[in-house]
Amino acid sequence: MNFEYLQSNPAPLPNGVSFFQRGWLSSNNVLLHDDQQAVLIDSGYWTHAQQTVGLVSDTLRGAPLTCLVNTHLHSDHCGGNAQLQLFYPQLQTLVPPGHANFVFDWDPSALTYTPTGQHCPKFFANGVIRSGDRVTVSNREWVAHAAPGHDPNSIVLFCEEFGLLISADALWENGFGVVFPEIEGIDTFDEVAETLDLIESLNPKVVMPGHGGLFTDVHLSLRNARSRLTSFRQDPLKHGIYAAKVLLKFKLLELQRVDMAEFLSWAEGCDYLKLLQTRYSPADSFQDWAQSMCNSLEKSGAARRDGNDWVNV
Repeated sequence: MNFEYLQSNPAPLPNGVSFFQRGWLSSNNVLLHDDQQAVLIDSGYWTHAQQTVGLVSDTLRGAPLTCLVNTHLHSDHCGGNAQLQLFYPQLQTLVPPGHANFVFDWDPSALTYTPTGQHCPKFFANGVIRSGDRVTVSNREWVAHAAPGHDPNSIVLFCEEFGLLISADALWENGFGVVFPEIEGIDTFDEVAETLDLIESLNPKVVMPGHGGLFTDVHLSLRNARSRLTSFRQDPLKHGIYAAKVLLKFKLLELQRVDMAEFLSWAEGCDYLKLLQTRYSPADSFQDWAQSMCNSLEKSGAARRDGNDWVNV
């Protein structure tokens, strides 16, 4: 395993629930398993797909993975699907509705892989998982709940018996994921608020997020997330800058080191970055704006220059 895998089960979880915390390029994975079946929630980014297979197969000790569920269809949550489907030919794959048809009739542009400048190997889906659907493993019931905001079709999964929440990117310990519809000019902050209210109503005791560590102080995380949301509502430019830096940092996480001119050329071909520049900084040239976003990443310590190269930190 390489640096991308951080730890497994950093806090007590019931038998048959395995939490794989990954680096920020790949989403975390949750494996629900018993003697009869094994269900994986999210599969990480494509560059670490073989590692995802290794984590799952090592945990299952030769038993098959029977079902793969994607909380949503961003590339860092389903990029390992194709590799898992090759390794487990009988694997059933369920995706949320909304964008499911773009998986059935593969459309990388509608699935946002093209406009974000990211890659996701083509995979298939056998069906959908809707709000209200239930996944039962080890006699524990996990209920799917619609959680729009970060992604309009995202779900979270909650096990009431143990107060366990698989929150995807709806809630992290210190925030939540970029609100992607906002990049397209669709007002979605209200949906983020409604999803935070939903999570509070579920009253989870342990949250397994899409990125970052497992956490138990849910009230503090909700308070911080709401504060962040209020800040974005009051000044949407803050969210625009946040979104731009996330897209740039994500690509740098993938590349690790790249010629700066090459990187800026990639950025200019990224539709979502162009949307952000046009919306929030129309007076600037794209190159000047993108360079200023990179400078901000460098100032925060998230990247550094090495000659002509741009290096992930």
